[in-house]
Amino acid sequence: MNVKHLLIATLLLSISVSSTKAQKKSYLQTLTEKNHWVDSVFNKLNRREKIAQMFFVRAHTNLGKAYEDSIANVIKKEDVGGLVFFQGGPGRQAILTNQYQSLSRVPLLITSDGEWGLGMRLDSTISYPYQMALGAIQDKELLYKMGLEVAKDYKRIGMHMNLAPDVDVNNNPKNPVINYRSFGENKYNVATKAGEYMRGMQDGGLLVSIKHFPGHGDTDVDSHYDLPQLKFSKARLDSLEIYPFRELIRQGAAGVMIAHMNIPALDNTPNMPSTLSKPIVTGILKQELGFKGLIISDAMGMKGVVKYFKDGEADVMGVIAGNDILELSENSDRAIKLVRKALRQDRISMDRINESVKKILTAKYWAGLNARDSINERNVVADVNRPESKVLLQKLADASMTLLRGKANISQLSKDRRTVIISLGTPGVTDFQRDLGAYYKNSVFYTLDRNANATAIAKVLRYINVFDQVIIGIHDTRIRPGNGMILSNDLKMFIKDMSLSNAIFALFANPYNLSALPGLENSKGLIVAYQKEDFMQKAAASVIKNQLIPTGRLPVTVNAFFKYGDKE
Repeated sequence: MNVKHLLIATLLLSISVSSTKAQKKSYLQTLTEKNHWVDSVFNKLNRREKIAQMFFVRAHTNLGKAYEDSIANVIKKEDVGGLVFFQGGPGRQAILTNQYQSLSRVPLLITSDGEWGLGMRLDSTISYPYQMALGAIQDKELLYKMGLEVAKDYKRIGMHMNLAPDVDVNNNPKNPVINYRSFGENKYNVATKAGEYMRGMQDGGLLVSIKHFPGHGDTDVDSHYDLPQLKFSKARLDSLEIYPFRELIRQGAAGVMIAHMNIPALDNTPNMPSTLSKPIVTGILKQELGFKGLIISDAMGMKGVVKYFKDGEADVMGVIAGNDILELSENSDRAIKLVRKALRQDRISMDRINESVKKILTAKYWAGLNARDSINERNVVADVNRPESKVLLQKLADASMTLLRGKANISQLSKDRRTVIISLGTPGVTDFQRDLGAYYKNSVFYTLDRNANATAIAKVLRYINVFDQVIIGIHDTRIRPGNGMILSNDLKMFIKDMSLSNAIFALFANPYNLSALPGLENSKGLIVAYQKEDFMQKAAASVIKNQLIPTGRLPVTVNAFFKYGDKE
């Protein structure tokens, strides 16, 4: 009888927990309801303080105490609405966040860019695969689980909003700023994968900001340094670039970040960045697409926005356009004063300000900031490096492996045959080699760094013929896996020559780099592993050891030989 009662009690508790989780209202639902806390805080703010809520400033924990103190002074003097954290460490950020929150009369909304998790900004944390690799994955449930894990990490160190995911459709291989940050070139794939990642984060209690509206994927200019121009028709933009935004807005995205791009088809004002365009922000995003959530500008100090609108005018126009949050103004104190001046001049209405402030305060309420609580400063690093997160990381890497050539040839590899395992582009022995060497016992390693000349290559070639099996890893050792991986011409010729042999290749680089490595289309085996990290090297090694069946599909078209959706 006791066991029966225990089972019933457990079942009721489980139902109660599930019901509570199911009853958690979304941010957008919360916006539609009367909220005593929001109204109470709102009514205590004067005009200047309301304007200040719209400005979010940069914070770091790796720039020293003087910098930290300067941000503390901004919080105390300006009453800004929130912070965008950049580089530092998780433990230090938790401590500093507690200090900053204690200085702010209205709780601060804490955000950061975490497209691949905390590791995008913080040391001692997990970096999940870049979105290009995630675009190859066919099991979308893995991306949902990643979203849940990222939400846990963010909340553990006191953050409330992730300025992610990136939902740009990267249909320009030469894109210098999005590229590997995109799920790929297919709008449906981008919307599906981004939707799962977003849903996981929001179900985990984290606000999100899909970006960069109305789509930064088809540009060859980086808006950090200049103003890109999109010369496409509205019909093209609506059917392609805007598609993932429309879908994720329909699915309940809490926030949308606006890009700095000049788009004459949507606003023909000369040199007008989309961030400052009322026809784009209010006309298209709010009115045509019906978006009710938070609208966040991209960083307001970027050249794409301040090149033509200087001395704080960009901040004023960003408010007029319809942005709720203006992040990283060149000078937030000046911006607040200029917005007040614009109010007096009737360039901006108080209703425009109030609308944004209530959305920001509601976001703070939804994130739990109505009940002030400090962050636990103990065991932070351990808590954001959970074993289950690391298991998921490897599952994501495994699921991204994309076999483009040589399924039959890889299946015939034998661990007993004489095997040479070569890593190109790196001076030292790699994890890829060590992992394979533990399996292929009768093997030797060679490495050729990215500048290797014909003499160095000849020394390796001298011995290759005595081996039965050749496995070659091509490694991009740069911090980020962009285009333009550097390999000497002699190395490229070596790759081309070895493609005509029985060699099996694994590319630890952005797949766009395949276009600069002619010959690989003829290879007897080719795995795309997307980036240099150890979890990718382990996954590729598992494929070559015939312990993992690769299921990934190429998320972009590289050339006539390697196209979107390819897998063998």
